[in-house]
Amino acid sequence: MMHNIFHKLTIIPLLFIMPFFVQAKEMREGLTSPEIDQLVQKAMEKFDVPGVAVGIIQDGKVIHAKGYGVRNIDKKGKVNTETLFSIASTGKSFTAASLALLVDEGKINWGDKVIDFIPDFRLYDPWVTREFTIRDLLIHNSGLGLGAGDLMIWPTPGFTREEIISNLRYLKPVSSFRSEFAYDNLLYVVAGEVIAAVSGMSYEDFVDSRILKPLNMKYCAANLKSLKRHKNVADPHMVRDGKLQATTRDIKLGEISVVAAAGGMQCSVKSILKWHDMHLRKGRLPNGEVFLSEQLQAEIMTPQTILPVRPTNKEWFNTNFSAYGLGWFLRDFNGYKLEQHTGGLLGMLSMNVMIPDLGLGVVIYTNQQAGVARPAIMNSILEAYTSTKRTDWITKFEQMKQERLVKAIEKIPDMAELNYLPIGGIFPYVGTYKDPWFGDVVIAEKNGELTITAVKSARLKGKLIPFKSDIFIARWDDRTLDADAYVKFATDYDGLPTGITMKAVSPLTDFSFDFHDLNFERIK
Repeated sequence: MMHNIFHKLTIIPLLFIMPFFVQAKEMREGLTSPEIDQLVQKAMEKFDVPGVAVGIIQDGKVIHAKGYGVRNIDKKGKVNTETLFSIASTGKSFTAASLALLVDEGKINWGDKVIDFIPDFRLYDPWVTREFTIRDLLIHNSGLGLGAGDLMIWPTPGFTREEIISNLRYLKPVSSFRSEFAYDNLLYVVAGEVIAAVSGMSYEDFVDSRILKPLNMKYCAANLKSLKRHKNVADPHMVRDGKLQATTRDIKLGEISVVAAAGGMQCSVKSILKWHDMHLRKGRLPNGEVFLSEQLQAEIMTPQTILPVRPTNKEWFNTNFSAYGLGWFLRDFNGYKLEQHTGGLLGMLSMNVMIPDLGLGVVIYTNQQAGVARPAIMNSILEAYTSTKRTDWITKFEQMKQERLVKAIEKIPDMAELNYLPIGGIFPYVGTYKDPWFGDVVIAEKNGELTITAVKSARLKGKLIPFKSDIFIARWDDRTLDADAYVKFATDYDGLPTGITMKAVSPLTDFSFDFHDLNFERIK
């Protein structure tokens, strides 16, 4: 097993009989709380973020935990350390740890076949189905494409877990099994159902009772039924037409989240720091009690799928390796092993980071779509602990954001200049079209225009704007989605539409809008 693979042996045998946090006394102290306050406030102002929560734990001690701004711009309730945020994919670490607990108990092995626990589990390739293990569910090398099938859960979770599992068989692979990394959400939903099948309780109840309760994480929940009337909750926001506004919540409080195991939990920085502390203590609680065996905790943080090193990480932090473990991304950062995961739902972003050699854990939650505020704050904090450099990350990320926007705008058609009219009129396109896993979309005529409505995804409805021959642009009524899509009709020899394919208009569209995986046939 790999523990701290970039550990610097400055203290020899004595280190192994001393507490894990002794090393940190020789390290840099990082930013002070007033410096963090100033940093966060600057980022909030620059990127128009209404609320942020930041927590830092080191050597088993919380050295900074604070809320900034408001939970909702229309209600003015303040963010504090107990405010619940949608933590999105950072919650994948709880799914990995839940399975690790079951491995610890001898109830499963990582190499057990998924189909032995979920008989209805099928992938496109029968051989892959037979060989697919519990470990494979967690490490994003299934052969499926990036975010494959996410439209079943995003932007509206319109499918049950049973339907999601049943529909996996229709998703065509884009690479060979175990050959490439492609981030996936649906297989974590399957992992949650494995936990339910083995433990005899729902995924949500397992996490609440087996993890959150023993770790005393009172301000955290996997089962969201109890949160229906909970007040201290951050609401999602985004900037639309230059104005900050509250937007629709992806994960509904008071309801069971279909995607709980992939990213449906709600948590506060006050509680999540206890999660970090357990990992930094190699599976132990503050009183020394073993929560998760040291062997299994180390395996969670061991590279499983190798990733290419991003050029920016090489340039900024001299990164030499990058990988995915079990529910965590792994890389080196200024000479230290870094364990991290980000999460994103509409208008809500999260980030968890640990540097074991420094006994350090950092968490950042925001309630705005601005993705650059999160790394700007995090990089500033981590750099102070690992380097003598002091980079203006807020300015750097602001410039990068503007550059990306400029490039994206160049590729987006100007809707005001579209004046194409279909030669045969719009009526030939009217009808119902069916995709094997996504279900039906209905193309209809209304007041001389075409509309498109996804039957199983309530928020995907809008107008179809003629663009080119047999190509339209779906302009969704919900403008907060930022996911307009090209709709291309296939035709027969008589020129009549027979099917539809789609792809996102903007290169900045979130990958979970996997329109490119759809292939509709017209229902006759």
